[in-house]
Amino acid sequence: MKAHLMYRDRDFDLQRKLPPNEQALTQDLELGTLFSAMARDDEFLLQVAKQAVLSGLQDDLEIILYRQDILKDCLQNVSVVKDIYAIAIESIEARKKHYFGYWRYPSSILHGAADMMQMFVGTLRRLRRVADEHSHTFESEGFGVFFTMLKSELTDEYFASIQGHLNDLKFRYGVLVSAELGQGNEGANYVLRKSLSEKPSWIQRMFNRGPPSYTFHLHPRDEAGARALSELRDRGIHLVANALAQSADHILSFFIMLRTELAFYVGCVNLHGQLALKGEPLSFPIPAPAGACRHSCVGLRDVCLALSMKQRVVANRLHADGKDLVIITGANQGGKSSFLRSIGLAQLMMQCGMFVAAESFSADLRRALFTHYKREEDAAMKSGKFDEELSRMSNIVDTLTPHSMLLFNESFAATNEREGSEIARQIVSALLEAGVKVFFVTHLYEFAHRFFEEKMDHATFLRAERQADGRRTFKLIEGEPLQTSYGADLYQEIFGAGAKRTGTE
Repeated sequence: MKAHLMYRDRDFDLQRKLPPNEQALTQDLELGTLFSAMARDDEFLLQVAKQAVLSGLQDDLEIILYRQDILKDCLQNVSVVKDIYAIAIESIEARKKHYFGYWRYPSSILHGAADMMQMFVGTLRRLRRVADEHSHTFESEGFGVFFTMLKSELTDEYFASIQGHLNDLKFRYGVLVSAELGQGNEGANYVLRKSLSEKPSWIQRMFNRGPPSYTFHLHPRDEAGARALSELRDRGIHLVANALAQSADHILSFFIMLRTELAFYVGCVNLHGQLALKGEPLSFPIPAPAGACRHSCVGLRDVCLALSMKQRVVANRLHADGKDLVIITGANQGGKSSFLRSIGLAQLMMQCGMFVAAESFSADLRRALFTHYKREEDAAMKSGKFDEELSRMSNIVDTLTPHSMLLFNESFAATNEREGSEIARQIVSALLEAGVKVFFVTHLYEFAHRFFEEKMDHATFLRAERQADGRRTFKLIEGEPLQTSYGADLYQEIFGAGAKRTGTE
């Protein structure tokens, strides 16, 4: 049995190695906030959420749409999905009471496996009952295949057969074993035979002509004899004990994978509930095939900011279809970094099959997502900030592939304007030639304005809006890069209206 709720044809690999830039993505996009909202203090949900979001972007359009449909079903049938998830957890936790993996003797293995299978019969019946009662409310292909599998494999005949075998394996009337004489007259080829299904009546015993086999009796204190008989019994039931143990392990592995794959959707349901309570718009993105060069959104919000603030956050829109370069400039504290983070979060969430915090969102698929953000001064640095920036950029280039996406946030500003602008221009030009989509938040006017003057068809320029009185709207509008970031506004806000204004505006 297979759940196949993450992929049509394979299981979800919880042990898959995370990408080398996992730490940078988590830090720059504040993914810890997202994962915590999905997990809600559940360590297993946290592990699955992290793995599903970071273990490589899905660049297969069909997989993304497959997961989206399943998640829509989950959002429409929350209680049913959580019931299935609880059944899986209950089955996995119950194995601790019946675990037989380290038991040495076949009789012990058989006893533990039989108890475990008996417990599984109960949980499998509950799964079948869920399928019978609720499958008609699910519309996705994934759940359709899942419920069909449960109905076809977990039939009444199947349960009756299992129960019959389990009753036989209790050996209420003894164990019937055949053997041959091998070399040196030692026993060989032990085979467990089907024993009597029920004890003969007293009439049958009275009129029976004689015993069906030779018998002997052990003295109550004959420990060696009892041990010898126990060994003979273990030889006879060895194969059936292993077979039953393997069957129990197979069903256990099904419940483990069912729990793992459902955990992703349970995490998504948790996140959806928290964002819905805050009144944030949520929608399923429209993914475009890789290479389509599409990027547009309406009402896009920074999910992590929305989760950490009491009031609703400001939304932004972007129309960058046919564009592979977006340069963002403008006033300090104007919402540029938050917008950049919302772009990265939406891309990650879309490509693992989730919803996004937007009224609408559509983008082409990317093979990988990278971030290059400025870092604060660190005493542990072995070189200057600019050298550290170049070193991180070199590491990104080493793992970069065509059709990736790279988010820059005030990169290469640790040196002077002219040098930083020239380095940024050369790096961005090379990235565009390699087929990498670039979003760049910057205060490097020379860098931004040079690209603007080239009037590139595949570039768009956004600017953080600032009103005449200096107030920030936290909205981004299309516009020519300006030569100031309005740092004096922040100076006035921090030090008061009477402070002397310095710098240029």
